[in-house]
Amino acid sequence: MKNILCLLCCLFYCYFSFAHIAIKGKIVDSRTDEPIPGVNVTIKNLSQGITTDLEGYFTLVSDSASITLIVSHIGFETQEIAIEAPTDEITIRLRSLAVNIGQITVNGSDVSNLKSISKVDVNLRPTNSSQDVLRMVPGLFIAQHAGGGKAEQIFLRGFDIDHGTDIEITTDGMPVNMVSHAHGQGYADLHFLTPELIRAIDFGKGPYYANHGNFATAGYVDFQTLNTLDKSMVKMEAGMFDTYRMLAMIDLLGKTKLRDEQSAYVSFDYKMMDGAFESPQNFNRVNVFGKYHGRINSKTFLTFQSSYFTSKWDASGQIPIRAVESGRIGRFGAIDDTEGGQTSRANVMALLATPLGKGTIQNQFYYSKYDFELYSNFTFFLDDSLNGDQIRQKESRNIFGYKSQYAVKHQRESISFNTTVGGGLRYDASYDNELSHTKNRVETLEQIQLGDVDEANLFLFVNEEFNFGKLIINPAVRLDYFRFEYLSRLNQPENKRGSEQKLFASPKLNVLYNIRPNVQLYLKSGIGFHSNDTRGVVMQNGNKILPAAYGSDFGTILKPFNKLLVNVAGWVLYMEQEFVYVGDAGIVEPSGKTIRKGVDLSLRYQITDWLYADFDLNYTHARAIGEESGEDYIPLAPDLTSIGGLTFKHKSGINGSLRYRYIKDRPANEDNSVTAKGYLVMDAQLNYTRKKFEIGLSVENLLNTEWNEAQFDTESRLRDEPEPVSELHFTPGFPFFMRGSLAYFF
Repeated sequence: MKNILCLLCCLFYCYFSFAHIAIKGKIVDSRTDEPIPGVNVTIKNLSQGITTDLEGYFTLVSDSASITLIVSHIGFETQEIAIEAPTDEITIRLRSLAVNIGQITVNGSDVSNLKSISKVDVNLRPTNSSQDVLRMVPGLFIAQHAGGGKAEQIFLRGFDIDHGTDIEITTDGMPVNMVSHAHGQGYADLHFLTPELIRAIDFGKGPYYANHGNFATAGYVDFQTLNTLDKSMVKMEAGMFDTYRMLAMIDLLGKTKLRDEQSAYVSFDYKMMDGAFESPQNFNRVNVFGKYHGRINSKTFLTFQSSYFTSKWDASGQIPIRAVESGRIGRFGAIDDTEGGQTSRANVMALLATPLGKGTIQNQFYYSKYDFELYSNFTFFLDDSLNGDQIRQKESRNIFGYKSQYAVKHQRESISFNTTVGGGLRYDASYDNELSHTKNRVETLEQIQLGDVDEANLFLFVNEEFNFGKLIINPAVRLDYFRFEYLSRLNQPENKRGSEQKLFASPKLNVLYNIRPNVQLYLKSGIGFHSNDTRGVVMQNGNKILPAAYGSDFGTILKPFNKLLVNVAGWVLYMEQEFVYVGDAGIVEPSGKTIRKGVDLSLRYQITDWLYADFDLNYTHARAIGEESGEDYIPLAPDLTSIGGLTFKHKSGINGSLRYRYIKDRPANEDNSVTAKGYLVMDAQLNYTRKKFEIGLSVENLLNTEWNEAQFDTESRLRDEPEPVSELHFTPGFPFFMRGSLAYFF
């Protein structure tokens, strides 16, 4: 035994006695000299690799002084660079090219290893609207059911996420989800984001990421906007149903300042639309956005952005099947066509990134001013047979936030250590958070709830990556402290004022193993928590404030051959408790323990130099725990979905796509006696792009399929009905819809 120990010690000493050469460098765009994050840097013929950080830097360790680096990034020319005993930091300039899946390597060290998928999608798939932006996430479905101005209903991994209860959505790191919102927990209205401004999408599924906390049970999505404009643009759109849009994106500093690492631009986006409904939607939306990104001294980068968004609309709402089948109304008719609303949001954000010691520190500050007013009628004349059951949900809110993150890379022989420590604070102050019974959006009949919500979330996380070359081990932990406070403004002494607080620890452990340069296995595991509403927390006296969520993924990302990228994963997620916000009653109801299991499959295939195919298939088995078999379905949880299509980008300037989205029939209630109907819808787009202009034509619902977008099992009563009826209520999906566009570049 002693001899064996001596031999092992000798081998260990010999292994770490070899000379290890540290290769440091920075990768920039050859056209603009702007740093490129997320570039894959690997040693030729080895599985060893790394990705560049936010400022384009990388450090790679080799046992040999003479190696060849392979540098690749989607949308840029792949380079092979011979290295001979480097002593100084090297700078590598990449030249932009058409998208080539062959450039992608899958053995990077990034634990959110689905970024390769999103890089392909962002570069290829056209986005026509804010709704299309969310559909970029594989397996994510949305539904609109209130006139186009309301946030979309979201479905992912067997969750009916409502408007954002179980997915964290951010733009440039700034939160989109609204805590304890008047319409429901996590309300995420992404309509303030102009799709043409998106440069990247970072997403991950499951509670496995220490820098994402509240809402991130099913996953997270961060939309990152352009730092610079390649060119200025004016765009006009016109389509059926009185649809019109005007977009202007203007570069303010020009190419000279860009070479000095200074850029600034503004954009203005206006849209109006009546929609396909018998009662016009009168939808109007204005987005204004401005951004500066540049080096303010030799070491520090500043990003500053501000935006303003306002929208108003009318809506026809959800309608009962019986009213359509009896001929009382058409599919695009309404029982109460006085629904609708208005909303606005102003954002300001500043981000400072600067070297500190051997690492980089980022400090981000943000502020949002938000207003919201929504009129809905889900039950018609169920409770008030004379005036109807219309409700108003309204609030005014201020959001203050600060996030800081320090990332540093260490090297010890052949092992690299990537340490990230971060923390921050988010504070929401929602005033006059209201639920009222109204009539025709004019008369207030009764105030059901009225109060002020104050919610603070203080968080801290530590994330460590041990990179052994082929093996990456990523332990992490996150701490979240919440303080919930609610002040009732109604004459209800028992709910006059209340506060609760909670501390929650979320450990994570992720392991990646690079079998070969084009094959990576991963195991992700972690504990998160289900988000909760301040009103529910206070009224329930702190009972199960933050129920835990336990999840695990096991999968692989690989390239069987050069032009095919594959990701497949099996996963499970157990929830200690879920909550349902009953909007028309202002009640947060616990719905018990649940478990979801599933398989995700994503394929990206480059058929030719100009033709690409993508395919996503997602299966989920979602059940409530503790209920009898056959009565344990989770309402509206999708079990089988698929999204895919063909995209083409020819050198002649002709480009476009043909896409489909499919969702299978699914239970609308706990015993599956009511079924939400599935659908298959196809969309198409065709553009002709030249240096100075682009002409486009897009068609939604190409085959004019009759489909139901949003569906709910609801009890309602029509004006002349003696008794209420419980059945499926739905919002019809858009029929064949065509619009054209003309853009001028300068």
